[in-house]
Amino acid sequence: MTDADGFWEEMGRPGPNAVDVRGVEIRRGSRVLLHPRAGGDILDDALAGRIAFVEGLDEDDEGQIHVSVTIEDDPGRDLGEARQPSHRFFFSLDEVVPLDDAPAVPGGKRVLVAGIGNIFLGDDGFGVEVARRLAARELPPGIEVGDFGIRGMDLAYSLQDGYDAAIFVDIAPRGEAPGTLSVIEPDTDDGDVVLDTHGMDPVKVLRLAKELGRAPKRTLIVACEPQTVVTGQHDEDLVGELSGPVLAAVDKAVTLVEELALDLARPTPDAEEGGDGNG
Repeated sequence: MTDADGFWEEMGRPGPNAVDVRGVEIRRGSRVLLHPRAGGDILDDALAGRIAFVEGLDEDDEGQIHVSVTIEDDPGRDLGEARQPSHRFFFSLDEVVPLDDAPAVPGGKRVLVAGIGNIFLGDDGFGVEVARRLAARELPPGIEVGDFGIRGMDLAYSLQDGYDAAIFVDIAPRGEAPGTLSVIEPDTDDGDVVLDTHGMDPVKVLRLAKELGRAPKRTLIVACEPQTVVTGQHDEDLVGELSGPVLAAVDKAVTLVEELALDLARPTPDAEEGGDGNG
């Protein structure tokens, strides 16, 4: 391994799930008050005293932990959550002050719901539509919904943020009647990682997440039997709408995914009682 290889391996190492700051545990989703060190630049002055959400905990090559945040009242906060510069900022642990309601989900678990699919390939857009409708609902803190489309790399990297569980929503031809919903718990132990930056195979994404360093302890796939499966190899294959049976299954899937997410996010008895699970 070259020195350069070692550097990038260190930089790619996942940070901790949570850290203690001034006697309070913070993690992704925690609210903090920004308190940059004196003598900083004009950006530090502009952000001083602002409330922010923790988006990640990152470890540098010297083992120092840095907090990446998005600003609470930033209208472009979604860009920061997507890791875009100028909407995502980094501070050391001594430059943030935990607020009373941090972390956002005391004792609970963090769950990512990922809509998967291509909206231009007919029924393949099922997962994206479920995610869109679910995101419009008021969900408890700790349950996050994302439309990942066919961006497998983005999803694998998002899974590095310390989620306890994940639910992928996608189509899966299983020989059932069109519109039939199934809940699948995939096996990711076997098989090689195949990097495909323009595709989305849920099992391969989970294997890649493991290779990157972190994957949820539990992942479920809520799958819908498609009526039509198109490849998109020809322009006439492009269909921007779901078939009747699959469209009729969307609302049922939204309810099912929400119920599963609430169950996965529920604190364990040990967490509720303050135990460490070793007693």
